[in-house]
Amino acid sequence: MKNKEKSLMEEILNREKSNGKNGLLDNDDTLLNSTVKNLPEAKKTEQLQNNYFKNSEIYKTDSEIKNLNNLNTIEKVKKNENKKETETIKKIFSKKETTESDEEIKRKKIIKKFFKKRKLQVLSFTPYIRTEIEIRNIMKDVIIALFPAIISSALVYGTRALLLIAFSVLSAVVTEKLFSKYFLNDNNSVHDLSAVITGILLAMTLAPLTPLPIVIFGACMAVIFGKLIYGGIGKNIFNPAVIGREFMTVFFSSTMSSGAIWFSQELLQLSGIKFFTGFTNSPFTNYLDGLLLTSSGSVGSYSVFSLILGGLYLLLKNRISWHIPVSLFATFFIITIFGNIPVSIGGLLLTGIFMATDMPTSPSSAPGKIYYGIMLGLIIGLLSMFGIKNEILSYVLLILNPFARIINKVFRPVVFGYDVKEEILKQSEKMILLTLGIFAFAIIFLGFHKIGAMPYLVYLYILISTLNLISSKNKNKIIHKNLKNAI
Repeated sequence: MKNKEKSLMEEILNREKSNGKNGLLDNDDTLLNSTVKNLPEAKKTEQLQNNYFKNSEIYKTDSEIKNLNNLNTIEKVKKNENKKETETIKKIFSKKETTESDEEIKRKKIIKKFFKKRKLQVLSFTPYIRTEIEIRNIMKDVIIALFPAIISSALVYGTRALLLIAFSVLSAVVTEKLFSKYFLNDNNSVHDLSAVITGILLAMTLAPLTPLPIVIFGACMAVIFGKLIYGGIGKNIFNPAVIGREFMTVFFSSTMSSGAIWFSQELLQLSGIKFFTGFTNSPFTNYLDGLLLTSSGSVGSYSVFSLILGGLYLLLKNRISWHIPVSLFATFFIITIFGNIPVSIGGLLLTGIFMATDMPTSPSSAPGKIYYGIMLGLIIGLLSMFGIKNEILSYVLLILNPFARIINKVFRPVVFGYDVKEEILKQSEKMILLTLGIFAFAIIFLGFHKIGAMPYLVYLYILISTLNLISSKNKNKIIHKNLKNAI
């Protein structure tokens, strides 16, 4: 047996050598298959099984390698596609960013050009978006416009009129400085010069011989309860100067209603100027001289020409519009056809040009301003019918000031896309209801005046406004605490 196996092994080796020389032996499978024929049957089966398993394992490894190669290629393709997608997305976003940045640059350039023309820096309150610098410039122009009236008052009553104005302005400025610092935490509220105008306008509505302590009281009340109680400039509902004057009439009624404070021959410096009568003496020239300068009325109403000059200056500087004064004067002169109204032309001009055009307490749209001026004239006529004389110009502003914001809503411009006819019909319906509401409120106001309840209205106003101030201050404290906790 051993000899046979040796012979078989020798034959296998010889065949392997011969096949290797002839190039017939490719792998181990051919060698094994060739040797199987010469082996016994038991060994044949074992050898065949071994060859089968080897072949199957080799096939498996080949298929696995192929599958792995396919997976690698698919992953590579996917990665390439993802890279391309990300690159395209990046390109799109970069293009958008560049376009957005270009648009922002263009906007900034336009805004810079716009603000270079108007020198604006910090935003302010309604009805117009304005800045601290522009508010200061507006107030400067109003002060300049009031200078002719101040000079004419000095010509009539000399230093007495100037002292009245100076005390009123000084007390208004000091009050605003202290109150805004300790209650509103604002140290720069005086810089907008609104307190100066409040003091001047209050003095302009007073009699020349009003006691100075009462003037100081009125100026303080005008600033506190007319403006600062609402939070500062632009937030007030009523004209501050009118509020100050009303406080003076309530708390010092006997002095304010006395005729002794309106005229003094001793302090009178100049009763009038005879300019037009120097050419020809006639009733018309006497009337013109009365418009130029007179010694009757309040401190700000001595010269109609000076008030007209100030109004023209404000119109040229675009600080006021013509709508309120013109509509008020036109309505007033139409009403005077039907009866005499106890209002001086100087007082009417002072109210129409400088007080009714106060931005926070007057409408902002042109139709609203015209309506507001007409209603001022009609309410003046209504008040004169009920026999009110000295307080007529103060009352008309107190009645109509709260309706300014409602008038803005009623006379809102028609937005593009809406039917103009339908919107005009809606506005006309609202206007009728608003007019009825204003007249009803004016009649109720007159009723309080007739029964002597005006002081109680002032007391109620003080109570409500102080409670609102306290509640708003507490809310601000809570907000500040929440912000600190959040930080």
